[in-house]
Order: sequence, then structure tokens, then C-alpha cells
Amino acid sequence: MEESKYVGKSTVRIDGKAKISGAAKFIEDIDFGADLLYAEVVESKFAHAIINSIDTSEAEKFPGVVKVVTGKEFPYRFGLYMHDRYIFAQDRVRFVGEQIAAVIARTPAAARKAAKLVKVDYTELPNVLNVEDALKKDTFLLHPELGNYQHVPWFFPKPDTNISHLRKVRKGDAEKAFKEADFVFEDTYTVPRYAHCAIEVHGTIGLFDNSERLTVWTASQSPYTQRHLFAEALSPLGLTHKDVRVITPFVGGGFGGKAGVSMEIIGAALATTVKGRPVKVLWSRAQEFYNTYQRQGLTCRIKVGVNKDGKIIAMDNTLYWDAGAYVEYGANVVNAAGLSASGPYNIPNVKIDSYCVYTNLPPGGPYRGFGYSEFLFGLESHMNEIAKNINIDPVQFRRINAIREGDILNYGGKMNPNGLIEAIDKVAEAIDWGKKEYSDDPNKAIGKGIALFWKAPAMPPNASSSAFLKFNEDASLNIMISGMEIGQGLLTVMAQIAAEVLSVPPEKIRVETPDTDRNPYEWQTVASHVTWGCGRAVERAAIDAREQIFDLIERALGKERSSLYLQDECVKSKKDIEFSLPLKDFIINGIMKEDGTYRGGPIIGRGMFMPEFSSALSDPETSQGGKPNVHYTVGASAIKIEIDRQTGKMTIPKAVLAIDVGRALNPNLIKGQITGGLLQGIATVLYEDMRYSDKGKLLNASFSDYKIPTAMDIPAEVVSIIIETPQPDGPSGARGMGEHTMIPAAPMIANAVEDALGIRIKSMPVTAEKIALSMINENIKADIINS
Repeated sequence: MEESKYVGKSTVRIDGKAKISGAAKFIEDIDFGADLLYAEVVESKFAHAIINSIDTSEAEKFPGVVKVVTGKEFPYRFGLYMHDRYIFAQDRVRFVGEQIAAVIARTPAAARKAAKLVKVDYTELPNVLNVEDALKKDTFLLHPELGNYQHVPWFFPKPDTNISHLRKVRKGDAEKAFKEADFVFEDTYTVPRYAHCAIEVHGTIGLFDNSERLTVWTASQSPYTQRHLFAEALSPLGLTHKDVRVITPFVGGGFGGKAGVSMEIIGAALATTVKGRPVKVLWSRAQEFYNTYQRQGLTCRIKVGVNKDGKIIAMDNTLYWDAGAYVEYGANVVNAAGLSASGPYNIPNVKIDSYCVYTNLPPGGPYRGFGYSEFLFGLESHMNEIAKNINIDPVQFRRINAIREGDILNYGGKMNPNGLIEAIDKVAEAIDWGKKEYSDDPNKAIGKGIALFWKAPAMPPNASSSAFLKFNEDASLNIMISGMEIGQGLLTVMAQIAAEVLSVPPEKIRVETPDTDRNPYEWQTVASHVTWGCGRAVERAAIDAREQIFDLIERALGKERSSLYLQDECVKSKKDIEFSLPLKDFIINGIMKEDGTYRGGPIIGRGMFMPEFSSALSDPETSQGGKPNVHYTVGASAIKIEIDRQTGKMTIPKAVLAIDVGRALNPNLIKGQITGGLLQGIATVLYEDMRYSDKGKLLNASFSDYKIPTAMDIPAEVVSIIIETPQPDGPSGARGMGEHTMIPAAPMIANAVEDALGIRIKSMPVTAEKIALSMINENIKADIINS
């Protein structure tokens, strides 16, 4: 890799000052004045019921109420990948908390009180609260109209069932390979639902002005996607895309939960009913748990055929996803996971069935890792069990089977350049793999676990990014993108990419937050793709500006174009070493000729990137053909834990994670993602656990009952290992890595528990209680055998 001045350096965050000073504005900080109205949603009390009638008369009479809205005003479906959801429930509710109506009032208190006066008459229907019941032959159909829903061409719903999508993968001949394998190991692993728990709750303000222009302020990862879905869903009202504007200020965390459209469409719709008055919809913390996307639950049934030499020759992985009441986004999680559920291994014969199943729980959707964390819990736990049973070291077993550049992927494409073997070796060395350690306390045991991971950006083949770049009089820059800064450091990295091309230091660059009227298009800030995709767009915009500069210097001053280069905010020439023209001297005002005329004018760069080699079209029975994944980011992680044998309580002295990022554009930001991702992953293993009643109501919708970690729970030592195998089509060789760092947490902890205590936990979370009970059961078994 070429030596760079700005790329590859740990530049200070360009948004840091705004955030630490309180200048950064979030949705709740924006002042809309005395005209602001407030909305409160009326929610379903049942997981599954017919709506017989809605009586809003008492609510309409309540002091301060401006409007009461029900589904009859908005009988419009919406969805990103499948149109299976209404803005407000129509004749049926499908989960506890689903929005039925909304009260708009002059104060939040009036809206809340009046919402309680709305009377809804229901006829309760049978609940379908788990995948097993949903797949029974005589089960209740949650979406009888499934066969009529509009959806993307790479979804395959099964009408007259609760299967909203089935991704089938067939590579080689798995059935034959299992017969030829020396060993076959199979087991079942389960993962529950999880909440995103971003610091900032979901919120939106909609304003439908007197010119019938709809502006919506959202806390979002997807401003352009939201604009599109708002315009699409509300088109019966006469709105088109030019009539809809989405503004997204700073966002207080997303983790996938603020991708696509969930509650934001309520604010957009309500605004159209009170022309000229802004309407705010702000979720409570409880609503944040039960009426936004949740991470989907998973039951994974895996079978692996392996030979005596440790080579895996066959895999059959069947994934049953609890996708909830609506799958308009969540089905793509199921799709993406299905394509990659063999993990980062070179397996010649693969059979994968990934089922997206409707239930009467809240809608599942995107969550950091996009399904990979879930299936890798079972997969990487199973890999350790196989290694133990055939008496091969778990690290060596993974080295034997690890995928390498050029290996054939599940859908027929070839694996991109990667440093997976290097990651395995460096992680094993850092964790002192093979060295058994013992605690000074005889009541405690020490164990080590390892897990591999991979993930591809889960995005449609035409997901594109674009960027505008404009110079100011002093040669400072404003970059306009619609990628979202959600804590990962996107704004800083985009500034570094432009700085490298244009020789303008990052501290002289502002990167603006999205406004769909001003900033150019970005599909969404999801899938760990914006460093790669948006970064390419910014790089191209900077190159476009640079080429305009060189054109101008050649035309105005006669300098040989091929000799020109930028350095220290000046144009210089390799052939004329005395020539050095500061950008600020001409970048806006141009260059004056001898006759007093000027050449040039304001330099404005534009850049766009779309992965034109990608295709989601393939054989629905095998997934062969096409190229649904643009590339994979890979890595390895290991952990050392200490467990109290009696209580099951665990501490983490050390965690190690190695990831191949292609090119580390900002090493400190990557290390922050490693620490943060590991902690979020560890939380899903040790603490978090959503609990539902037998009526489908979430029982722990608060931080009092749903535990998340604090800074005190960070491992005592986190070792971050950055590997750089350049991605040929990435900006400076970079690829995304934001989601990947939480993916291996669950299996490596489960593997460490097994190493320490000899017990295999096959269901998440791996809590102290579960470990202690397993130890009791193991002791009882041992006593029975001995007696």
C-alpha cells in the first residue's frame, strides 16, 4: 500500500467538538415553537384479534385534542422489501402494541389522556407465538393475503402458510457427501429475541405545509429510503417524491433499529391531517422495546459431515427465524443469513434452508450483524464440538477448513482476497492458545474459546451512494452525503478520503448531515457498507474536483497536465519545481489572464458508486447464479473467562479480536468499533433476554428488567488486531467492519464455558443461572453413574 498523509491515520473525529459541547442537535433538541402538536398512539392490547369497531367520540371531546386518526384515513400498505404492513392496523391486529389509532393534541399530556379514551372492540383470535406453532399444518394463517403482497424478486413467499420467505441454497451433493463422511454430527441451537437499546429513542416530526409540501424530521439511518417509502405509501394523497423532504440531524445510536421505516411513517401520515402544524411522535422507552424492530429469534438445526483428517465435506443447516408480525424488512435478514450460513469455511457440499416465519410477536428487523450473530452461535459452537469429538485442536480444525481467496462460495461466486488464516494465527497467539490456565481460587475455573466470523453487506444489487463536494474561498471543503453518522465515525473517514485526494487537511472539512433536498442519494447506512460504497462516492467526487483543478491550470496557465499534483493545499508541477499555486487563490474566483479576463469558477465535485457487478437473481431452488454479495469481511476472535463453579458468575480477563478491514482508514475508530462491538455482543450472551407472557406481551420493556452492560462490564483487556488485505474496489482498499465485531461473541463465550467446565450451553443467553443449573445437572448425572 502507498504511504498516505491522511488515510490510515487516527485523525481526531471532526464531529467531536459539536457533540461534547452540546452543539449537536438531535430530534428532541429541535425547537418548532408554539405551533407544535403532539401525538399519542393507541395500541393493541392483544397479540392477535379482529378489530370490530373503534369509538373515538370521547377522545375527540377531550380539551386540547385537535384530531383523532384511525386506519380508515390511511388504508395503505408499505414496506421496504415486502408490502405486508399498514400505517395503522385495518381490520386485524397482529402483535401487542401495534398502532390502531393516534390522538393529536396541543400538549403531550392531553394526547396521552385522550388516547386512553379511545374504545376498541375486539374479537380475540388464536395466538401464534413461536415458530413451531406457526409451521403446524392446522395453524392459524397470520397473513391470508400473503400471495398478493408486493415484494422484491429475490423473495419467495409460500402462500397459504406462515412462511413469508424461504431461501434455499444447494451446492454440490450434500446427501451423497453425508453418506461418504467418516463422521456426522448434528445438533440444535436456539437464540432468543433482542432489543437494540440505542441511547436515543425513535422520534419523528412531520409538517405538511400550506403548499402541500411534506417535510419529516427523523432519527434515522435511512433518510432517502424513508422519503421513498413515505412518497410511495402516501401517493394516494397526491404526494410525489419531489413533495417529500426528509431531514435527519445527528442520531443517538441505531444498530439497525433505525434503518428502513417503522414508526416514522406515523409522523409523516399524521402531518397530512393537520395542514400547517408540525406534529411530533416520540416513542417512550417501553415502546422502543415493543414497537420497533427487534432482533429475530432463531432455531438452528445443523448437521455436518467430516472426515478423519478434519476436512468438512458436507453441511446441512436449517434455520427457522421468528420474524414476528410483519417481515417487510426482516425477511431480508433471513435471506442474507441463508446465503452465508455455512460460515467462513470452504465446504464443497452445502444444503441450507432459511425460513422466515410469521408469528404474533413484534416485527423483527435489522440488527447489528444482520442474522450472522444468530446463526454463528450454533455454527461455531458446533465446530468446537466436532473438533473435540474427532480429537483435533479447535484452532487447527478451523485452519484446515477456513475459506481462502478464490474458493467457491455457496452461490457459485469466488471468495474475495482475505486474511482469515492470519487472523486465526494472531488471535491464537494473543490468547496463549494451547496453554491451560488455572485460577488461584479453587472454586473458579478458567476457560478459553475461539470463533471465526464473516459477513457480507446485505443490500440489493442496485444500492448506490453519491456525494457532492464544494470548495469555499479559503479552500476549506463542505462534503454533502446522505450516509449517517451513528457513532461509527463516518463523517471523519469521509473527510479523510477527500483530504487524501485533495491535500486539504480533515480539520478544514465539514461533512454535512442528510437533507434529501440538499444532500445527494444514499440507499441506507446499514450493512457495514458506507465506508466502502459512500467512501467510493466521496473518493470519486474528490477526484472529479481534482481533475477540474488540473484542467483549469492547464487551460489558464499552460502547465503540462500530466505533471500536476496536489500537495499541502497547493497545485504543484513535477516539471516546474518552483511552481506552487495555493488552492485558495483560485478555487472560487478563478485565474486572471493578462487581458483581465478570468478562467475557472467555483469547483464542485460529484461522485457516484453502484456495484454494477452485483445481481440478486438466481435459481430459487439452489441460489446458484448471480452475485448477491459484493464481498465478505472476515476475522477471528478469542476470549478468556473465569467462572465461579458454584454460582456460574463470569468475569472476562481478556478478549482478542482480529479483523481484516482491507485498509484501516482510521485505526483508532476501528479499535473503538472492536471494543464497542465486543461489549454489545457480550451483552447478548451474558445479560439480555426478552421475556413474553403466554399472551404475547413483552414483560421486561425497561432497563430495570432488561439488563444491558455498563463500562464496568468491559473485559479487563481488549486486544485489537487489524489485518489489511486490500479490497480491490474499496476506497484506498478499505471494506466495512462495523457490525462484524459483535458477531463472534456468543459462540466464543459458549466455547470458553465448555473449555472451563465441560458443559455445552446450546441456547442463549449464557447466563450465570443457566451455567449453575447445568453444573447441578452434570453433578446429578455423575452421582447416578457412580452409584
